[in-house]
Amino acid sequence: MKKWITILLLLLSSLQLQAAIETYQFEQAEHEQLYKQMIEELRCLVCQNQNLSASNAGLAKDLRQQTYEMVIKGQSQAQIVDYMTQRYGDFVLYRPPVKSSTALLWFGPFILLIVGILVLIKTLSARKELADEPLSDEQQDHIKHLLDDGEK
Repeated sequence: MKKWITILLLLLSSLQLQAAIETYQFEQAEHEQLYKQMIEELRCLVCQNQNLSASNAGLAKDLRQQTYEMVIKGQSQAQIVDYMTQRYGDFVLYRPPVKSSTALLWFGPFILLIVGILVLIKTLSARKELADEPLSDEQQDHIKHLLDDGEK
């Protein structure tokens, strides 16, 4: 009985997956190519790490539909990008432009890397200075006392 329930569930889930596939009809190959290019370059605002073509989020479906309609109306790539950025901001682009509002996004990782390297250099040089510093007479006596206690 469990076997039949599992098979039934697998069949139902495969039907659901097939229903989620979107198909759009294009009269011109250029329109289809532009559509595919745009859904690869635009980011899903819900998923954040996926483009529109890879996302199944509801907003991604709506944005794919909006992109399709704009392409069919003959709008250019620049017009579509302008519309999307005006409505959703530069975050909708997988490769946002370099400007003051996106500077941290572009240069932040490099700044963090440089700061990390500087902290590492400072830590290693401080460690080396401690290693090069000779022990005082009091510290040496304390070490001898600990060693003598350990031998007994």
